[in-house]
Amino acid sequence: MNVQRTLDSQVLVVGGGLVGLTTALVLRHHGVDVTLVEKRATTSPQPKARRFHVRSLEIFRALGLASTVREAARDLAEHDHMATGRTLAEAQQLPLWRPSGPDGDPVEPSPELPCLVAQDVLEPVLRQAAEDAGVRVRFQTELTSFAQDADGVLAELDDRRTGRNDQLRAAFVVAADGARSPVRAALGIGRSGRGAVGGPNVNVYFHADLSDVVRGREFNLCQLEHPDAPGALASVDGRFRWVFMAGGAEVERDWPALLRTALGVPAPDLDVRSVLPWQPEMLIADRYSDGRVHLVGDAAHVMPPFAALGANTGIDDAHNLGWKIAAVLSGVAEPALLDSYDAERRPAGWFAADQSSRRSGVTTTPDPTLADPFVLAAGGFQYPAGAFAGGPDEGGEIEPITEFAPAGRVATRIPHRWLTPGLSTLDLAGPGWALAVADEPQRWAAGGIPVHRLDADFLPPGEGLLIRPDDVIAWRGTDPTAPAEVCAKLLAGG
Repeated sequence: MNVQRTLDSQVLVVGGGLVGLTTALVLRHHGVDVTLVEKRATTSPQPKARRFHVRSLEIFRALGLASTVREAARDLAEHDHMATGRTLAEAQQLPLWRPSGPDGDPVEPSPELPCLVAQDVLEPVLRQAAEDAGVRVRFQTELTSFAQDADGVLAELDDRRTGRNDQLRAAFVVAADGARSPVRAALGIGRSGRGAVGGPNVNVYFHADLSDVVRGREFNLCQLEHPDAPGALASVDGRFRWVFMAGGAEVERDWPALLRTALGVPAPDLDVRSVLPWQPEMLIADRYSDGRVHLVGDAAHVMPPFAALGANTGIDDAHNLGWKIAAVLSGVAEPALLDSYDAERRPAGWFAADQSSRRSGVTTTPDPTLADPFVLAAGGFQYPAGAFAGGPDEGGEIEPITEFAPAGRVATRIPHRWLTPGLSTLDLAGPGWALAVADEPQRWAAGGIPVHRLDADFLPPGEGLLIRPDDVIAWRGTDPTAPAEVCAKLLAGG
């Protein structure tokens, strides 16, 4: 007999991919009771996303998971080069691009390095971490409908393992249910953007032991230029697992023969595992929030993969939203604080998708308006409006995008500087707020916010920075009484 139960959770996360699992982990980091449901039986069987920028690793660092993620990424630890050639056998590594500052010295943008790890390797690690953190993770469970009122959201769940239909009452729902998001569709939220970008493509996921072929020329991505088999080859584990990306919509081809042409070697053990057609698109949800329901990841934004920003932008969504939901649930903040999620993250999603789209075409003409790669990798987008005081909409200093020049501006991530060995400025805040001052800390009335002395090139003597739990600078100034007042106003939704 199918007996329906009514369950309770502070937050229901819909979707058990990279962004959904990260959202659940962020919420638990802030002490929130979380249930996650995923209609699939298991995590992704496809490599999909592989490149995680420094900002994502900073977020995993805040969650205590950076070393765990790096362990999962060990197979591709030395595969950060690009390569190019007529075939794989003829390909050569390209030199690494290293950023430098105005004086020519190398720039260290983050306490964390980026890493390469395939999505089908990382997702099980995040799932285990979520379960260990106390998230109720329910795979093979589908959200079939939901209704929200002034007090919460009532969700109908279909548990395919037991055949039972449950109701779950939650204060908030976070939809991380992918580009085709049924939650977004149920809310009637449209999408805007360029739509299709460029032509169709096919990803061919295959196994072959190519370790001898690539030894000494390891790469992340290799552009292959054989006239009969042009495309790009991505390393999944650097030895056995590979993805070949070809242009065109034709799926039914002699892929083993074409792959051997592109590889330039016999590869007798080559085994094609899947062939997936796809179309690069740029589409951004017209709103990220609807009452008590919020969109993250691909449910909120889809973009071409060429700047590796899709999953990374979704992880940043989770980091931004998590502390705000937690603050409202704890009674520290008013519900109006959550309005800042859409105000901040929708422009950030548009920026990332626009930058990705503009990198999709093949052109020999440099575009001087493109963002510096480290602006993209280190979360260098400046929010135009949101939960901060003195930002761009109030005449605050504008963060450049065509150069990586973080200077502690309001509405940006605090620049990384080492304070002591192993301790970065990015470690000061989270899960709470922090105040960094180039002054005697006892002068600053912080209203219970921890105060840290900061001697950094971007903070003149006598100034202070109010840092949100997501590392974003919420205020900057010289008035020691202001941070407590600003924090209270922001938490009240002002």
